[in-house]
Amino acid sequence: MTLFEQKKLEKWGVVDFGYTTEATPLTREHYNQWVHNSEHLPLTYLEGERQQKRQSLKEHWPEFQSALVFLFSYHESHQLLQAIYKKNPPSWNGLKLASYALGFEGEDYHHLIKARLIAIGESLKTDFADLEYKLTLDTHPVLERDLAMRAGIGWFGKNSMLINRGHGSFFIIGSILLNQQLPIDESLIKKEMETDHCGQCTRCIDACPTDAIDPVSRTITARDCISTFTIEQFKLETVPSEKMTLKDGFVFGCDICQDVCPWNKRVDRENSPVDSHFRHQKQKQIIDFFLMKKITDLALELEAMSEGAFRRLFQNTSFERSGRRGILKNIRHYLLDKK
Repeated sequence: MTLFEQKKLEKWGVVDFGYTTEATPLTREHYNQWVHNSEHLPLTYLEGERQQKRQSLKEHWPEFQSALVFLFSYHESHQLLQAIYKKNPPSWNGLKLASYALGFEGEDYHHLIKARLIAIGESLKTDFADLEYKLTLDTHPVLERDLAMRAGIGWFGKNSMLINRGHGSFFIIGSILLNQQLPIDESLIKKEMETDHCGQCTRCIDACPTDAIDPVSRTITARDCISTFTIEQFKLETVPSEKMTLKDGFVFGCDICQDVCPWNKRVDRENSPVDSHFRHQKQKQIIDFFLMKKITDLALELEAMSEGAFRRLFQNTSFERSGRRGILKNIRHYLLDKK
């Protein structure tokens, strides 16, 4: 299938892909138990009707017959941010951001990857009569990491992230559900699920400052997770977990458990960034605003700024989700934790 030539995949930003006809998640019961134990809270959108739809791809889309699963890497933005943190330039204020927020040219990845998946889907429709497709991202009621695992392109790490041998875990998963099974050349796809390559390593568990990782179930206690607190809980004035701390500097998302992963360090060694600077204007704007001014000045600027002005400034970026109030809340907690 010419669609899956390397040059075409690179054009769409795909670093790896897989294919599966299996509709039922292998970790479905683990997920249900996680929700039953209320470990997902405060993420209530993972329960109820949307939990039911995650039980099978046919619950989400009855026409499902197969799925193509793609990995879109943002590893380069991770390396560039790490360069700032390690060099510790005088202008850096000590705050940190999740790497995905700087990936994809600094834009909200949902918009960009959705457009890429549509382009792939439309290309497929030219090759197969009566083909219909439905794209999925992490906003849809699909256990997307399990889907990627079934497609043979990774395994669940102990931090619950999907890990790919060639690309670590700094990527976004995007999939296309199809109403047909495709005659894909077997040499292009993985026939078996990836082996668990974590072994006895516990670096992600040991590094998590809030002990949010359950090493037995390989799940995250959401209320203890820095990413949940700094991105999802933007209206809180109090800390929901006694374990919560932002002393490591992450005020939007968290990369700690991925930073220490040997599989990501391997990708670091093998793939040096193209240059040492963020090339896109939106990326530079985010870096300059959040990381390159005194924290007290940043807090005062956010306090004086209206919610609307903040959203206009960071329109179509990941920071729209938390808004001004959420970022300001995180900075205040960081300052308290540093005392």
